[in-house]
Amino acid sequence: MGSEGPSAVTIHVTGFKKFHGVSENPTETIVGNLEKYMKKKGLPKGLILGSCSILETAGEGALPSLHQILKSAISGENSESSNSRRTIWQVPIIPEDGKVSHTRQTSLPVEDITKALANMGYEVMTSDDAGRFVCNYVYYHSLVFAEQNGTKSLFVHVPLFLTIDEETQMRFAAALLEVLASLC
Repeated sequence: MGSEGPSAVTIHVTGFKKFHGVSENPTETIVGNLEKYMKKKGLPKGLILGSCSILETAGEGALPSLHQILKSAISGENSESSNSRRTIWQVPIIPEDGKVSHTRQTSLPVEDITKALANMGYEVMTSDDAGRFVCNYVYYHSLVFAEQNGTKSLFVHVPLFLTIDEETQMRFAAALLEVLASLC
């Protein structure tokens, strides 16, 4: 009676395949290795790693896969967390949203997430810009889906491995999952 504790949070992680100008997209590598890495490291208490999916980098081409992942989250089969914060769009991605001044933002506590990661020694900062082209297009759609279905979405920009090595980024991904599990 009353000792069940909080329910587990299921997180789905998506990354992108390589794209023009980037011969090796670190998200493809990180997401492709995350499940194995987390099994070895151990999942944080209260976390279920739902799926790790790599999307095509063509905007429209990425939507069916993204929607399939997000819909499976709603049905209870899986659940998704792409990974930044608020985003201001320069062009209307969804015409029904009206003028470009219309914004969407994650319902996750981004400042708390950033602070927790910084306290763990990671150099992180929040941003109001998910980037251009595919990143903002897919993130915007994931925010719409999350809003319509009562889920949450987060976008995280990942630097190239030339900037931050793969092992450090894998540790960061694990730390982010730990923080999300503790806050969600």
